Amino acid sequence: MTSTDVVRLDKKQQRNLTRLQAHDNARAARDQLAGTLGALEEKLNVPKRAARATARAKRRLQRFADEQPGAALAVAVGVVVAVGVGVWLVVRANLDD
Repeated sequence: MTSTDVVRLDKKQQRNLTRLQAHDNARAARDQLAGTLGALEEKLNVPKRAARATARAKRRLQRFADEQPGAALAVAVGVVVAVGVGVWLVVRANLDD
């Protein structure tokens, strides 16, 4: 038998082949649906995404502080001063009323 010969299947063999193809197609569709649902869950799970973003930011800040402690200290002082000025302005605005 050469590669160009056509294999003839009887009706029962064709039906069984069709069933196997249907099972394979159903399995592939289930796998694709599971992947899609997993991607949607990942995208729509806000608390999980926020936790990951927070962990990433902490690692970045820790690495920055380890590599440049002087700059990290300056940034921290700047943030404290900015928050302090903001609180002072809010309190002052409320006391003037």
